[in-house]
Amino acid sequence: MTTHREVAEAFSNHHFEQTYAHFADDIRWVSASGGAPEVGPAAVRAACEQGAAMMAQATMERLRFVVADGGDVVAVDTLSRYTNGAGETTTVASCDVYEFRGDLIATITSYAVEVDPA
Repeated sequence: MTTHREVAEAFSNHHFEQTYAHFADDIRWVSASGGAPEVGPAAVRAACEQGAAMMAQATMERLRFVVADGGDVVAVDTLSRYTNGAGETTTVASCDVYEFRGDLIATITSYAVEVDPA
């Protein structure tokens, strides 16, 4: 991965480990739905690994994946359907906004909401 877009796409595709080398020392991951932000590479990695463990128990189908590349700011808009082991589905619309400082991610702001699958 060499471009901001590629790093953002990898993170939004849940290929977190591919993005760790691109974290700034003071990276902040903010959830617009509330809660304290994750601050620093170790905290963001821990949150990524926790999310990956949860997602490993489900399958994901991408219904939409759109990237807006503004150079130092990249936004990834997704719509995904998750199916758990019991066959229950959840559809989530999300948008991650990545702010880069040089080659490193300084801030990720994530918006996510469960939506009607229709």
